[in-house]
Amino acid sequence: MKKRMLMLLLICAVVISMIWTERAAPIPAFARRYKISCNTCHNPFPRLKDYGDEYAGDGFVIPEEEKARDYISAGDEYLWLNRDFPLAMKFELFSLIDPDEDISNDIQAPWGVKLLSGGPLFKNVSYYMYMYLSERGEVAGLEDAYLHFDNILGSGVDIMAGQFQTSDPLMKRELRLTFEDYQIYRAKVGLSNTNLTYDRGVMITYGIEQTSTDLVAMVVNGNGIDEAGEDRFFDSDKYKNVGLRLTQGIGKYLSVGGFYYLGRELGGCSDSTVCWDNEITYFGPDVGISIDRFSFTGQYMIREDTNPGMKKISGENYRTEGVVAELIFAPYYDRSRTYFTLLYNMIDSDIVLYDYETVTFSGTYLLARNLRLLGEYTRFVDEERNRVVLGVVSAF
Repeated sequence: MKKRMLMLLLICAVVISMIWTERAAPIPAFARRYKISCNTCHNPFPRLKDYGDEYAGDGFVIPEEEKARDYISAGDEYLWLNRDFPLAMKFELFSLIDPDEDISNDIQAPWGVKLLSGGPLFKNVSYYMYMYLSERGEVAGLEDAYLHFDNILGSGVDIMAGQFQTSDPLMKRELRLTFEDYQIYRAKVGLSNTNLTYDRGVMITYGIEQTSTDLVAMVVNGNGIDEAGEDRFFDSDKYKNVGLRLTQGIGKYLSVGGFYYLGRELGGCSDSTVCWDNEITYFGPDVGISIDRFSFTGQYMIREDTNPGMKKISGENYRTEGVVAELIFAPYYDRSRTYFTLLYNMIDSDIVLYDYETVTFSGTYLLARNLRLLGEYTRFVDEERNRVVLGVVSAF
C-alpha cells in the first residue's frame, strides 16, 4: 500500500511540479542560420557552455536576432515556417587497440553517422530530433525526438514530450567527450528492460532563478524505444515509471543534486489473476564543480531490483551501485583547442556479472571548431586489460 501511495504521489508531482533540466545540444544548422561560431555554444562540441544551454532552453531562438525574413508566414499570423529547413550531420570514426582481446585491432569507420534537425515551430514551441543513418554498422533510427513547449502561459514551466534519455537531467551521455560511456546509466540487470538511457514519455522542467533551484519530473514507459508490438502499443505492460530530480546551486562554482526514480515491469502471468513483476528503484546524489579551467561532475547511483530474473516466485532483492566521476581540463577556457578528460566508472552489483570498473584518460584536439581528434586510454581494472582509442569526430 505504501508503494502504491508513493507511486500516486510521484505521478501527481509530475502533473503539478514546476521544474528544469539540461537541454538538447545546438547543432551546426544553428551556426549557419545566425552566422556564429560553434564556439559560441560549445566548449568544445558537443559539450555545451552555459550560453548554449540557455539557447536550447529558449527553443533554439536568439530573440534579438530573430527577423521576419527568416520565416514564411504566407500572410497567416498562425504560421511560422523556417525559410531554410535546419539540417546537420555528425560523423564519427574510431580505431580500437585492445591487445587482450581476440580481435586486438578494429577499424570502426564509420562508428556513427547521425542526421540532426531542430528549431522553432511557432512561438515558444520547438522540436529536436536526430536519426542514426548508421550506428555501429546498423540503421538505428530515431533516438532523441521530441517537442519542446517553452515557458507555458508565462509560468516558466517547460514540457518536453517524445523520446529522450532519462539520464539527461544528470549527465548527458550525448555531450560527453570520451568514447568510454557513463556506464551506470546504461546498465540493465537480469532480464529487466529498464535503464536510464532512451525512453518515451513526458518531461516537465522549471527553474527558480532567485534561489538557484532546478527541478525535473518525468513519466516514461520504462521499456526503451523499441518498435511497437503487434498490438501497436509501445509500452510492454500497464505500468509507468516516474523520476524526480532536484538541483541546488551553491555560490558561483558548486551545485548539488539528487535523483529518485521508481518503476515497475511485468514479468509474466500464469493466468489472468496471478502475475509477477520486477520493481526498480534508482536514487543517488550528484555534484558539479566548475572552477577556472577545471570542470568536475560526480554521480553516485543505487539501483534496486525486486525480481530482475522475472521469476514466478522471488524473495530476493538485488542492489547495484554505480559511480561516474568526470574531470575536464581546458587550458585556455573556451578558446582552448586542447582538452583533457579523466573519467572513472564503477559498478558493484549483487550479480557479479555486472561488476565494472574503468579509469579513462582522454585527450581532444580541435583541428577546427567542428572537427576534433580523439586519443583515449582506458584501464579495465578488474580484468587487468587496456584499450586505446584513436578517433575523429566532425559535425557540419
